[in-house]
Amino acid sequence: QVQLVESGGGLVQPGGSLRLSCAASGSIFSINVMGWYRQAPGKPRELVATITSGGSPNYADSVKGRFTISRDNAKNTVYLQMNSLKPEDTAVYYCNLLTIIGNYWGQGTQVTVSS
Repeated sequence: QVQLVESGGGLVQPGGSLRLSCAASGSIFSINVMGWYRQAPGKPRELVATITSGGSPNYADSVKGRFTISRDNAKNTVYLQMNSLKPEDTAVYYCNLLTIIGNYWGQGTQVTVSS
Protein backbone atom coordinates (compact mmCIF):
# COMPACT_ATOMS: atom_id res chain seq x y z
CA GLN A 1 0.00 0.00 0.00
CA VAL A 2 1.37 3.41 -1.02
CA GLN A 3 0.54 6.60 0.87
CA LEU A 4 1.29 10.17 -0.15
CA VAL A 5 1.22 12.92 2.47
CA GLU A 6 1.33 16.53 1.34
CA SER A 7 2.20 19.62 3.33
CA GLY A 8 2.97 23.28 2.80
CA GLY A 9 -0.21 24.79 1.41
CA GLY A 10 -1.78 27.96 2.71
CA LEU A 11 -2.72 31.56 2.03
CA VAL A 12 -0.21 33.86 0.37
CA GLN A 13 -0.36 37.30 -1.23
CA PRO A 14 0.20 37.76 -4.97
CA GLY A 15 3.90 37.75 -5.72
CA GLY A 16 4.65 35.58 -2.71
CA SER A 17 6.13 32.11 -2.40
CA LEU A 18 5.17 28.73 -1.00
CA ARG A 19 6.88 25.36 -0.89
CA LEU A 20 4.90 22.16 -1.08
CA SER A 21 6.23 18.80 0.06
CA CYS A 22 4.96 15.29 -0.54
CA ALA A 23 6.35 12.24 1.19
CA ALA A 24 5.61 8.78 -0.20
CA SER A 25 5.63 5.66 1.94
CA GLY A 26 4.96 1.97 1.39
CA SER A 27 6.04 -0.32 -1.43
CA ILE A 28 7.44 2.11 -3.98
CA PHE A 29 8.93 0.93 -7.24
CA SER A 30 12.26 2.69 -7.68
CA ILE A 31 11.60 3.77 -11.26
CA ASN A 32 8.75 6.26 -11.11
CA VAL A 33 7.48 9.72 -11.86
CA MET A 34 6.39 12.04 -9.06
CA GLY A 35 4.52 15.22 -9.67
CA TRP A 36 1.98 17.85 -8.79
CA TYR A 37 -1.41 18.50 -10.28
CA ARG A 38 -3.97 21.13 -9.32
CA GLN A 39 -7.70 21.63 -9.52
CA ALA A 40 -9.44 24.97 -9.23
CA PRO A 41 -13.19 25.20 -8.50
CA GLY A 42 -15.23 24.32 -11.56
CA LYS A 43 -12.19 23.28 -13.58
CA PRO A 44 -10.64 19.91 -14.41
CA ARG A 45 -7.48 18.71 -12.71
CA GLU A 46 -4.39 19.84 -14.61
CA LEU A 47 -0.72 19.01 -14.61
CA VAL A 48 1.59 21.46 -12.86
CA ALA A 49 4.94 19.70 -12.92
CA THR A 50 6.44 16.22 -12.88
CA ILE A 51 9.90 14.81 -12.29
CA THR A 52 11.27 11.39 -13.10
CA SER A 53 13.28 9.26 -10.69
CA GLY A 54 16.27 10.23 -12.84
CA GLY A 55 15.62 13.90 -12.15
CA SER A 56 14.14 15.11 -15.46
CA PRO A 57 11.48 17.79 -14.88
CA ASN A 58 8.48 18.75 -16.94
CA TYR A 59 6.36 21.88 -16.40
CA ALA A 60 3.06 23.27 -17.55
CA ASP A 61 3.58 26.40 -19.64
CA SER A 62 1.62 28.44 -17.09
CA VAL A 63 4.20 27.83 -14.34
CA LYS A 64 7.48 27.74 -16.27
CA GLY A 65 9.99 30.15 -14.80
CA ARG A 66 8.02 30.51 -11.57
CA PHE A 67 7.78 26.98 -10.14
CA THR A 68 10.58 24.50 -9.52
CA ILE A 69 10.06 20.80 -8.88
CA SER A 70 12.70 18.69 -7.15
CA ARG A 71 12.92 15.37 -5.36
CA ASP A 72 14.92 13.47 -2.78
CA ASN A 73 14.92 9.82 -3.80
CA ALA A 74 16.39 8.68 -0.49
CA LYS A 75 13.36 10.17 1.28
CA ASN A 76 10.82 9.39 -1.46
CA THR A 77 9.84 13.04 -1.27
CA VAL A 78 8.97 15.54 -3.98
CA TYR A 79 8.94 19.31 -3.56
CA LEU A 80 7.34 22.17 -5.43
CA GLN A 81 8.84 25.62 -4.91
CA MET A 82 6.31 28.18 -6.08
CA ASN A 83 7.46 31.76 -6.60
CA SER A 84 5.76 34.85 -8.03
CA LEU A 85 2.39 33.36 -7.20
CA LYS A 86 -0.69 34.71 -8.97
CA PRO A 87 -4.38 34.58 -8.02
CA GLU A 88 -4.91 32.13 -10.88
CA ASP A 89 -2.61 29.68 -9.10
CA THR A 90 -5.30 29.24 -6.45
CA ALA A 91 -6.33 25.59 -6.36
CA VAL A 92 -6.10 22.34 -4.49
CA TYR A 93 -2.71 20.86 -5.26
CA TYR A 94 -2.42 17.07 -5.47
CA CYS A 95 0.73 15.00 -5.26
CA ASN A 96 1.00 12.09 -7.68
CA LEU A 97 3.20 9.00 -7.90
CA LEU A 98 3.18 7.02 -11.13
CA THR A 99 4.87 3.63 -11.38
CA ILE A 100 4.50 0.62 -13.65
CA ILE A 101 2.33 -1.04 -11.03
CA GLY A 102 0.12 1.82 -9.94
CA ASN A 103 -0.94 5.45 -10.02
CA TYR A 104 -1.34 7.06 -6.59
CA TRP A 105 -2.69 10.38 -5.32
CA GLY A 106 -2.37 12.41 -2.16
CA GLN A 107 -5.32 13.96 -0.38
CA GLY A 108 -4.59 17.45 -1.68
CA THR A 109 -3.49 20.71 -0.08
CA GLN A 110 -5.15 24.08 -0.60
CA VAL A 111 -3.15 26.96 -2.03
CA THR A 112 -4.88 30.34 -2.01
CA VAL A 113 -3.28 33.42 -3.58
CA SER A 114 -5.13 36.53 -2.52
CA SER A 115 -4.55 39.99 -1.14
